[in-house]
Amino acid sequence: MPIEKISRTQFLALVAIVAFSAAAGGGIFAFSYVLKNAGTSHSIIGSIPSFANDEAVVQAVAEASPAVVSIVESKDVPIIEQYGVSPFGNDPFFRQFFGDLQIPQYRQKGTTKQTVASGTGFIVSQDGMIVTNKHVVPDANADYTVFMNDGSTLSAKVLARDPIEDLAILKINKSGLATLKLGDSSRLKIGQTAIAIGNSLGEFSNTVSVGVISGLRRNVTAYAGALGGGEDLSELIQTDAAINPGNSGGPLLNIEGEVIGINTAIVEGAESIGFSIPASKAQHDIDSIKKSGKIIYPYMGVRYVSLNRDLEAQSKLPTANGAWLFAADSSSAVLPSSPAEKAGLKTGDIIIQVNSDEIDANHSLAQLLEKYSAGDVIALSYLRDGARKTTNLTLVERPQ
Repeated sequence: MPIEKISRTQFLALVAIVAFSAAAGGGIFAFSYVLKNAGTSHSIIGSIPSFANDEAVVQAVAEASPAVVSIVESKDVPIIEQYGVSPFGNDPFFRQFFGDLQIPQYRQKGTTKQTVASGTGFIVSQDGMIVTNKHVVPDANADYTVFMNDGSTLSAKVLARDPIEDLAILKINKSGLATLKLGDSSRLKIGQTAIAIGNSLGEFSNTVSVGVISGLRRNVTAYAGALGGGEDLSELIQTDAAINPGNSGGPLLNIEGEVIGINTAIVEGAESIGFSIPASKAQHDIDSIKKSGKIIYPYMGVRYVSLNRDLEAQSKLPTANGAWLFAADSSSAVLPSSPAEKAGLKTGDIIIQVNSDEIDANHSLAQLLEKYSAGDVIALSYLRDGARKTTNLTLVERPQ
């Protein structure tokens, strides 16, 4: 069917209507416009971009930025001085042939305070509690300075470094601060908008990048010199929002401006692949610090593999869901004298339920244990040789 011309007034009215609809509803608005003229129908199909999403991002960034800070690590480094030494001392015989020959030597002449690394953090309490990565503040002998959004600087104290996750909690001595709210990272969906804010390259503070959640529950091994080797990171959020060196410790936000993750790692040589620690893990650390002054994890004393259909088929297991107590080096997956051993668990058992919560692809054993504390008694259901069994286990504080 031919598309006939419409008047300029009709076209402008049409665009106004569609623009209003798109701004109200968001997304790309596809429309069909039908005119009746001498019994002939005319269709116009088109699309226009919505500004609603842009405005939401702008508002989220504006509200979050005052609570995002840069963290600089500095320490005393030696001042090395060069000086010369004659290999012949002051012997006049050799001086007549070699003159004032000097061999360079080096010695320390005091120390100087020097910046050695930088990263990002964000404020979570009005009295100055800050969340960042552990690898941003790795050195107990270093000094840490926080650069606020308004340009002021404050000395920071490391309250605790997480023994498991790449997280740390800092404190600055100031009150009435802007804060960020931690969102519910358990409800994330692939494709939803993600906003990263950070001190990119240690130079460009509060740099913003926007993308989507591109994967969930990723497991990677991250390498950084400050960590002294590889660190296994699990259940990470994958995003294509640009995360650059210096962004570490910064927030990953949803469209409402809530923190859904803490930016922690990138894939070298790849484009648009970054990882963030779920906000729920940071919430655990914050609550633990407030309650006990340190980061405490409940401990069972097992090594396990989270099951899936591939493992079920390969190892001929009775289920595709659960925590399979398995050790790759053929040692026991149940540690000696641990709560798990005392509860009667053995290598090869498959834990399938914690109290009333079943372990599945979306709820690992580690995730389910996050809601409990040391001293809590939990009921475990597990499979042994295909038979379902139950036992009670008393959680203890994870050894440091």
